[in-house]
Amino acid sequence: MRIAVTGGIGSGKSAVTSRLAARGAVVVDADALAREVVEQGTPGLAAVVAEFGEGVLRPDGSLDRPALAAIVFADAERRAALEAIVHPLVGRRSQELLDAAPPDAVVVYDVPLLAESAHLGRVEGFDAVVVVEAPLETRVQRLVTRGLSEDDARARIAAQASDEDRRAIADHLVDNSSDLDALDAVVDRLWRSLTAARSTTGYQG
Repeated sequence: MRIAVTGGIGSGKSAVTSRLAARGAVVVDADALAREVVEQGTPGLAAVVAEFGEGVLRPDGSLDRPALAAIVFADAERRAALEAIVHPLVGRRSQELLDAAPPDAVVVYDVPLLAESAHLGRVEGFDAVVVVEAPLETRVQRLVTRGLSEDDARARIAAQASDEDRRAIADHLVDNSSDLDALDAVVDRLWRSLTAARSTTGYQG
């Protein structure tokens, strides 16, 4: 059974996926894969440098993520250029990991930009889509706590799909506006629903 977990930046997807993993899910993290495919020495990094120039490299030759982010989050066209490089690489690596999961596993794919790429048919590859939500101001505060300025936090949120766009592809909504105890209870209900659906429908992955 393949489950997509998505949500806007600062919504708390990682908190949800880590709790699903604790309940037995196999988690594939698209953010982690996006970092992996542009590590130093990879074809992905070479493609990024060819597109954006040497200014996105650190002195040691690794990707300067803040420098790249400053370019793409302010310019939709440049962001699309980056996505055209990274998304196919992440997609191929994700498929390798998904295919390697045991046939009886509940595989949870943590994918931040699912709604943004829904027109490409990516949603159809999953048995269910879980959307994690939190109020705008909560998300902004979380991002500020991570080290972003408030303006940068709001700009990054605005650059992503809207809550309405994500709800349009959702089979399950997870409210992550409260504390972690409340989230545990929500994830418990979600896990029971997912595993019940698997038992009822006989998903085979």
